[in-house]
Amino acid sequence: MKKVSIYGFYIVIAAAALAWTSVARSRKVRAQEAAKPSTVGRIIRHDARFDELIASDAKLEVLASGFEWSEGPLWIKDGGYLLFSDIPRNSVMHWKESEGVRLFMKPSGYTGVADYGREPGSNGLTLDAAGRLVLCEHGDRRISRLEPMGGKRTLVDNYQGKRLNSPNDLVFKSNGDLYFTDPPYGLPKGADDPHRELDFCGVYRLSRDGQLTLLTKEMTRPNGIAFSPDEKTLYVAQSDPQRAVWMAFPVKPDGTIGAGRIFHDATPLVGKIPGLPDGMKIDREGNVFATGPGGVHIFAPDGTPLGRIDTGQSTANCAWGDDGSVLYITADNYLCRIKTRTKGNGW
Repeated sequence: MKKVSIYGFYIVIAAAALAWTSVARSRKVRAQEAAKPSTVGRIIRHDARFDELIASDAKLEVLASGFEWSEGPLWIKDGGYLLFSDIPRNSVMHWKESEGVRLFMKPSGYTGVADYGREPGSNGLTLDAAGRLVLCEHGDRRISRLEPMGGKRTLVDNYQGKRLNSPNDLVFKSNGDLYFTDPPYGLPKGADDPHRELDFCGVYRLSRDGQLTLLTKEMTRPNGIAFSPDEKTLYVAQSDPQRAVWMAFPVKPDGTIGAGRIFHDATPLVGKIPGLPDGMKIDREGNVFATGPGGVHIFAPDGTPLGRIDTGQSTANCAWGDDGSVLYITADNYLCRIKTRTKGNGW
């Protein structure tokens, strides 16, 4: 299908920009921008193979700061810019090298009029095969698609008639099926919210024809999600501090998944360094770049820990950008990037 330029969406969004924060908040963000350091963190190596992925002199750069909780980075190749969510502010932000940060869309995940807790906005973002923006929406408890001619279309908001919890992260399979996770983090009172309708946290597949399939409800807090390059393995992060793991599930020919195995257990790190297993991306060789305790963990396809990009912050997600050799990272109130050795990731 012909790609639709994401720039066409600005017509829809322009009016919403007026709802962005007060002048005082804008000045605060600009002040934080001016004061931010150019680099943060450190590189930790566990295996010699790490040097094939990250150069010894690579630096983690801070591109912007002053957000409340940055998430869902997504590189827009047609235009050369990055979109990412600021969940508490119910916003999607836009960053470009020559322009810095500005508001892209508000509201991004909650369109109601009453207060809706501390995380009402969009979380994970992706593009479909036609280049349309697809969002996990906490407050509206759905996955939506931004339409080129205006407005949004709901792709899914319930399972067997019961409203989803708060869709968190998502990934398309090459055949157009959409896989996503549904923990309770976006509900005002989390798992104990009285408006919660499902008594489990699911991993789902929404097929091209609109059929929703529950793949597993055995994960207590499913979060980030990604496919191996051959799409034979589905990785799902679990952000439960009692069992902070990354799972690997075999993908069956019909698109469902088999019994999962623990790809890596980060539970011993919980409480010692900031963060929990969260978003992830896979490079073209099958190496897993997974945010978790202490930043971005990098694993070989066989699960061997190769190293870690230590952000010093609770780290939410990452995404490939530019020529596919740059890893963009959302870490608490920061937007960062680091150069890798391999081009073409994500394309």
